[in-house]
Amino acid sequence: MKSFSAKIYKIGINPYVLLPADILKSLFVEAGKEKGHIPVNIMLNNQPFIQTLVKYSGKWRLYLNGPMRKTAGKDVGDMITITINYDGTDRTVPIHAKFEQSLIKNKEAKIVFEKLSPSLQKEISRYLHNLKTEESVERNVKRAINFLLGKERFIGRDKPL
Repeated sequence: MKSFSAKIYKIGINPYVLLPADILKSLFVEAGKEKGHIPVNIMLNNQPFIQTLVKYSGKWRLYLNGPMRKTAGKDVGDMITITINYDGTDRTVPIHAKFEQSLIKNKEAKIVFEKLSPSLQKEISRYLHNLKTEESVERNVKRAINFLLGKERFIGRDKPL
């Protein structure tokens, strides 16, 4: 793991830090790429977090959400010390079995789902996987199909495309 200190900046509503060039380069080597998202693990005050390093507006940024900043006791404008490491574990969120069965039954919804961005597909899958009861799974799979067919809002969105 590599440690560094950086100032917390803000772009829009999103607090972030920039990584030192040598640590960034090391993460690229470990990830085997210099494009796309780089999955990382970070430590703040001995508390682990899973995050993704992303390039936005020409700079690689490590975004720090509310729980991360609260754990560190830091906010925008403060200096923060972060320990970071490349995370090579599979972060794929599989399609929920009941949702997959519904997509097989409804070809039109399946076509729309396959055309969605990978991030929106992942958002839908993650949402369905985090449901606690069979009732809520059944209800939300129906809502997801209706969303894909343009008939209903789902995950805070009006339209799938």
